[in-house]
Amino acid sequence: MIDEILPVAVTSAESFGDAPKAWLFPEEAAALGEVGGARRREYTTVRHCARRALGGLGLAPVPLLPGVRGAPGWPDGVVGSMTHCVGYRAAATAHRSDVRALGIDAEPHAPLPEGVLGYIALPEEASRVARLARRVPEVHWDRLLFCAKEAVYKAWFPATHTWLGFDGAVISPAPDGTFHARVLVPAPAQRDCVPLEFDGRWLMRDGLVLACALSPTQV
Repeated sequence: MIDEILPVAVTSAESFGDAPKAWLFPEEAAALGEVGGARRREYTTVRHCARRALGGLGLAPVPLLPGVRGAPGWPDGVVGSMTHCVGYRAAATAHRSDVRALGIDAEPHAPLPEGVLGYIALPEEASRVARLARRVPEVHWDRLLFCAKEAVYKAWFPATHTWLGFDGAVISPAPDGTFHARVLVPAPAQRDCVPLEFDGRWLMRDGLVLACALSPTQV
């Protein structure tokens, strides 16, 4: 399902449950530490998806260790992203020569809890969500906005190593399954070629909403 919103340069893998044959490298198990069984299965399955996605790039399995703020580390020359929610795990990868920045997110397709939209949305985003909700009521646009913002953050942070709050980018979703993201904060001075705009696509199906944000190398 996730592959439907990804360009051909991006490889992906997904699972709608925990993969019984999934495994961890010793380094990954050590980084995870002592956690409950559900969290361990989730962590293991999403890395199983990531290794399958890397295989699509012709790369061998390697440990994928969490780094700063928990962002997963990827092999040299690769960009990638992982996501998981109840009943779904996925990963996407691409060669850095094809894609500068990549982020994916999955969320249950349900309204955000009361008060959350006001916390995450800029005024223009809240107005857009209200208009879209009247026009296409079958989509929970508040949840889609949250999902898209998470995807943008996952693309931004590995490229910059700087925090991007909910008010740090303005997201413009559209009913045609696309969105555009414009970062409102300055690019870090020490980073070259930082993407300040992202193309996005989204998909709603089977009780889930998925979003992908990316910046291609060619701009």
